[in-house]
Amino acid sequence: QVQLVESGGDSVQAGGSLTLSCTGSGYINSEYSMAWFRQAPGKEREGVAAMVSDDGSTNYAASVKGRFTISKDNAKNTLYLQMNSLKPEDTGMYYCAADRYVWRGRWSQEDEYTYWGQGTQVTVSS
Repeated sequence: QVQLVESGGDSVQAGGSLTLSCTGSGYINSEYSMAWFRQAPGKEREGVAAMVSDDGSTNYAASVKGRFTISKDNAKNTLYLQMNSLKPEDTGMYYCAADRYVWRGRWSQEDEYTYWGQGTQVTVSS
């Protein structure tokens, strides 16, 4: 059983920064691919960034590339999302996801991931 717990969500002004954390417990290890998704009110959940373990790649949605950085501390089983230059459109619930087998070409698809956290809220005001 794998459990994921996110933290770090907050309310910030546009242009500000936040760092989200996701700590995994249970059977999760460095062989798991991990990702961040977000869901804005009234919208579908979308992939934001992912680290795919099989090829070591990091992947970003076009809307966050250059502003967000995903990283992982394998010793702590913790995934991070450093978010800079935040915009109001970044507002949403941010979820951490993990799976042992993720194909890089489908990193942003929800059905690639088995394990999900409960989410942490990010609100960016203009």
